[in-house]
Amino acid sequence: MGKESKSGGCLGWLLAIVILALVVGAIVYAVKQKMDHANDNKPSPVPGPPGAIDKKYADALKIAMQFFDIQKSGKLVNNKISWRGDSGLKDGNEANLDLSKGMYDAGDHMKFGFPMAFTATVLSWAILEYGDQMAAVNQLEPAQQSLKWITDFLINAHPKDNVLYIQVGDPDLDHKCWERPENMKEKRPLTQVNITVPGTEVAAETAAAMASASLVFKTSNSAYSSTLLKHAKQLFNFADKYPASYSENIPEVATYYNSTGYGDELLWAASWLYHATGDRSYLDYATGENGKLFASWGSPTWFSWDNKNAGTQVLLSRLSLFGAKGVSGNSGLGNYRSSAEGVMCGLLPKSPSATSSRTDGGLVWISEWNALQHPVASAFLAALYSDYMLTSQTAKITCGDHSFKPSDLRKFAKSQADYVLGKNPLKMSFLLGYGDKYPQYVHHRGASIPADATTGCTDGFKWLDSTQPNPNVAVGGLVGGPFLNETYIDSRNNSMQAEPTTYNSALIVGLLSSLVTTSSAVKSFT
Repeated sequence: MGKESKSGGCLGWLLAIVILALVVGAIVYAVKQKMDHANDNKPSPVPGPPGAIDKKYADALKIAMQFFDIQKSGKLVNNKISWRGDSGLKDGNEANLDLSKGMYDAGDHMKFGFPMAFTATVLSWAILEYGDQMAAVNQLEPAQQSLKWITDFLINAHPKDNVLYIQVGDPDLDHKCWERPENMKEKRPLTQVNITVPGTEVAAETAAAMASASLVFKTSNSAYSSTLLKHAKQLFNFADKYPASYSENIPEVATYYNSTGYGDELLWAASWLYHATGDRSYLDYATGENGKLFASWGSPTWFSWDNKNAGTQVLLSRLSLFGAKGVSGNSGLGNYRSSAEGVMCGLLPKSPSATSSRTDGGLVWISEWNALQHPVASAFLAALYSDYMLTSQTAKITCGDHSFKPSDLRKFAKSQADYVLGKNPLKMSFLLGYGDKYPQYVHHRGASIPADATTGCTDGFKWLDSTQPNPNVAVGGLVGGPFLNETYIDSRNNSMQAEPTTYNSALIVGLLSSLVTTSSAVKSFT
């Protein structure tokens, strides 16, 4: 009986200890949860000047920047590409204009003004946001030089207030030829928009390009900056006063760069003009009735050469996040910021509203044609918003019943960049010249033909059909990318996947510049 009492006492003590341990554990867990919740609401430290360089992204940025040199038309200056030479020197002659500069659109020799202007706007934005990080790896000057090569063309393409030349070359004729640009002898007709044949989206995008570029050159070349801003204002007035779609008025352009609407370009241009001028009328334009009509508030969209709404939402969010002067109480700005956060929520994989349009490897995948444009553009916006949050000491965004930190957005941006650079099922880089494995049969005329070959319009097709890899690497080009099932057909005839574009390069340069290192975001571009 004594043994039973002793045993019962031991069991009692053991039970008491277990209960005490559970109580203590519960208290510790509750305290930890409370501390974690408090930390969720605590902003991350503001980054300082550019920090340690991430070699992977720095190397990739240096490579990506080179594609702009490959795409240049005109009399080349300090040409670094051994297989490129002067070309398009007579472009614009029929209108007594010098349109020799600018950049070829992709693997062809067309100059399409709409995507070229978008290239300039995105490249300007990247420089304005991440110029210090570009400079840390000696890429700021190349970026500025490439931008100016485009804006020089855009200035000359706008000889009168209400006239803008939007295309050089005949795409049907151009695509019947396979030759080096240096050997072109075909006619290069010009296409324009004007009062009789207006084109709001291309005029407004060109206004955005010039307004944003005016900020880039404001300190280093004030006279040039003023010229750009003058053209930007004129083109915006033209675009707004004569509203009409360029792809409806000029149906032949719809085959290549069909616009789905011009309202987004008007808001995009007005937003850049506000940043460039501080003129409140441009902000009121974007946040008032036009915002209600065109901004798609509350309906996330994909940033691209055709749709600028997500870009405008992020761009205008910086005003409320950084507490810009004279904008408090602007309800339209609040709509832009909440819409931008909706875009971010759609990108974050663990968000309740995350898009399901992804490959198994994690790449955002929206379009079969030029699939990489949307994930790279989205990652660029995510990196921007992450940096805005850090600099403004904004601890989190809320997506349904989940909250996410700036680090979550940066993690997403890195995941898309890493996929492009080779962290994918194919273990292949889609950035030409980066890594040990990248596409060899790229749809690019100049890259596919030996530099010493003499070809005419049609006899160069033997190089298109050649079974040999391209003799020249279009270094820095970002090809179209994988199918949804993460396959890639490395063939010159596969322009859907294998053709690099100049606007893709602007987007990847922006993304890589954001990841090269960390630094605080500039609170104002002026």
